[in-house]
Amino acid sequence: MEPVVQFDNVKKCYGSHVAVDDLNLSIEPGKFVTLLGPSGCGKSTTLRMLGGFDLPTSGRILLSGKDVTRVPPNKRNVNIVFQDYALFPHLTIARNIAFGLELKGLDNAAIHRRVSELLELVQLQDYAKRLPSELSGGQRQRVALMRALAPDPEVLLLDEPLSALDAKLRQQMQIELKAIQEKTGKTFMFVTHDQEEALTMSDTIVVMNNGRIEQMGDPHTLYGRPGSVFVANFIGETNLLRSTVTGAEGDIAVLDWKGTTIRAERGGLSPKAGDHLYVVLRPEAIQCSADEPAIGNRVKGRIRQRVFKGNHTSLMVEVGDGDLLNALMHPAEAVRLDGEDVWVGWSHETTTVIPDRQTHG
Repeated sequence: MEPVVQFDNVKKCYGSHVAVDDLNLSIEPGKFVTLLGPSGCGKSTTLRMLGGFDLPTSGRILLSGKDVTRVPPNKRNVNIVFQDYALFPHLTIARNIAFGLELKGLDNAAIHRRVSELLELVQLQDYAKRLPSELSGGQRQRVALMRALAPDPEVLLLDEPLSALDAKLRQQMQIELKAIQEKTGKTFMFVTHDQEEALTMSDTIVVMNNGRIEQMGDPHTLYGRPGSVFVANFIGETNLLRSTVTGAEGDIAVLDWKGTTIRAERGGLSPKAGDHLYVVLRPEAIQCSADEPAIGNRVKGRIRQRVFKGNHTSLMVEVGDGDLLNALMHPAEAVRLDGEDVWVGWSHETTTVIPDRQTHG
């Protein structure tokens, strides 16, 4: 299948600053793809280059196989939704959605059909004659989406469009946005620094760091099998245990972590004895118990902090010579741990290893 979007060795510089560095990225049609990373990593610049608002310093951008690197924004079959929605305050909801269709020269009957179809998609049929100021933030968000989708673009670009919404509405819109993408079958390219948003909505997440792709893949792979310390830290909470390889048992690496033998999935690596690796241990993979558990990896510790967070309790457990492990437990289970002394255990199947960049490329 021909990619709908393709970046070939794209570089973007602002003076001496390299915002995007040698970007190679292909996106299949009909996918929800999220560019994820901290501020200044190059994700918004990448989106703006695809939209035609910024020109690459070098490299090519293809849209459905056509080179659009120097094609102006209004000549590309893409649309963008910005953070502030940019709705026309003096036009009704229906006229806002119809705006792009009128520019394309569609007749009134075709425009009416398309606008009605899109209003029905987001259940705003009864709001067609209202002005944007008469709608809630979530409703304005839906209108902005429908206006961008109305001209039937090949790719819809979304630059942190949920950032202005409160937390509860933001979560609701994440689910709704993914549902709209699936119903329409359109390719969505979404930019965010919020890893929860990326995990909730995406078919593919592209993690960017310093203008380059750090790792890309589906949400389960990036969360469960991060490829670098940066990705492990950026997506979700994690404990990173810097360990020394002592051997291997098939697909399992055997390591020494400060005197404790632990086992972890090799994650595709072929480590040698003496290599230093980080074991990625997610807080929810940890089991805490008063008695020594019958589980492969275990170490004794002391609870130093308990934080009740509603649906879970966060425990900070001190092990060894002062190392702290973050564990997540169901509140009812955490209550049963009435003392400070505790055993911490986890299965090798819930962990993986990643290179220690200090000693590995």
